[in-house]
Amino acid sequence: MRTFTTRLLVPGLATVALAATGCSSSGHTGAAQPGSAATTAPAAADEARQLDVAAAPQEASAPTAVARTGTGKGRPEKSSLKVASYDKNSRRAVISTASPRHTATPGHSPAPDKPVAVGDVIASAPAPGAPNGLLAKVTEVVGKTDRGTEVKTASTTLASVLKDDKADGKVPVDPSTVKVEPLMKGVTFSWAKGKGLTFGPKGAKLPLGNLRLDVNAAVDTAKDAPASAGASVSGFVQLAPEVEFAYDGSSGGLAPRSAFLGMSGDWSSQWALKGRAAASTGAPKRIPFAKLHSAPVIQVGPVPVVVNLDLTCYVQVEADGRVTLDVQQDVKGDFRVGGSYAAGKGWTPVSTSAVHSTPVTATVTAAGRVKGALGAEASVGLYGAVGVSADFAPSLRGEADAKATASSDGKASVSGAWAVYGGFDLSGQLHFQLSLFGTPVIERRIPLGALHREWPLASGHATR
Repeated sequence: MRTFTTRLLVPGLATVALAATGCSSSGHTGAAQPGSAATTAPAAADEARQLDVAAAPQEASAPTAVARTGTGKGRPEKSSLKVASYDKNSRRAVISTASPRHTATPGHSPAPDKPVAVGDVIASAPAPGAPNGLLAKVTEVVGKTDRGTEVKTASTTLASVLKDDKADGKVPVDPSTVKVEPLMKGVTFSWAKGKGLTFGPKGAKLPLGNLRLDVNAAVDTAKDAPASAGASVSGFVQLAPEVEFAYDGSSGGLAPRSAFLGMSGDWSSQWALKGRAAASTGAPKRIPFAKLHSAPVIQVGPVPVVVNLDLTCYVQVEADGRVTLDVQQDVKGDFRVGGSYAAGKGWTPVSTSAVHSTPVTATVTAAGRVKGALGAEASVGLYGAVGVSADFAPSLRGEADAKATASSDGKASVSGAWAVYGGFDLSGQLHFQLSLFGTPVIERRIPLGALHREWPLASGHATR
């Protein structure tokens, strides 16, 4: 078994202070249990608070979480207000009061909220017209309607609602909230949540918090290949994604002292690449087989932060159409990608991965080359805006060469050598929407820096 661990930190590029365009947020390194209540450590009124980061309740009956920060030096507070509707074109919202039965503590009546006012910052979980949540500042109170108070809003940042507080946490993604769109036949989805809750044909066998995609896809076969050399990719991808979120607003300036947004998780897969694939023309052929989407709400103290996660799983094959491969491989490891901000340094990418690979079977016949990957394109962002994108692709590569000799006595021989390699590629980018934290806008997309590692799995010689 080979183990490769790589770490890469690329210096941030220059940034310029521009007006931020905003919408959402996520979670980072202190462990938090799904569904646990978000709490705030006690602190004096003018001191920075350490806010807990936790998964928001998933119950359908739970009211839409809303936090509100008033004008001046107001702290973010849980509010009985709710976003009744929002129009993204006009940026007008209707703010109403949540039903008392949703906000009352047993034996108590909810404290009435002050009327919404100009300068208030509203942070809301998904609401009508705002499927990715809403983070907005009230710029004008238009007037009363039969549904509540209509207001005009403008984009704002997390710094305007979190102020000088601090937060640091890591929140597992609930696999039962992930929406899956199969892109070809032969794709199945399974997950295991906890308390015996499972879904899909493999759900009962999965570790808690894991999701799994199984695929069996045919690949174009070389024109001169025999029927027995039909090409295919089959196997599964299994992962347990987590959102990482950190914020430190104690600098007292317009931008936070530090921030982090990223995604990490364990990855495992077992897959097989068989047959004689058709020769590649141009770029390697990438075949997406499933799209996954989740928009978990994490509680940063009283503030609901909406994180958007997207994952596209794919198979990719490049070949010269001459070699027949039969390889099966187990891959296990982890990955962590994200963006880290520090005052005075700007944004820098974070990209790490440790992968272990073991061949189950490996044979190569004829002369030629072929490479296959079973990978995933992922993105994580806030309130519907992409902040970090990454492409993680464990791969298999096989190659063989042959030499034929003949002599005048009629004797002939063919000798050859073959080898199979495992590997992975990790690449990605930071996007300017990370300015939602209240940091200066990124001038252009910053690459994570491509990681490429490869190691021998098996090899052999043959003489005939």
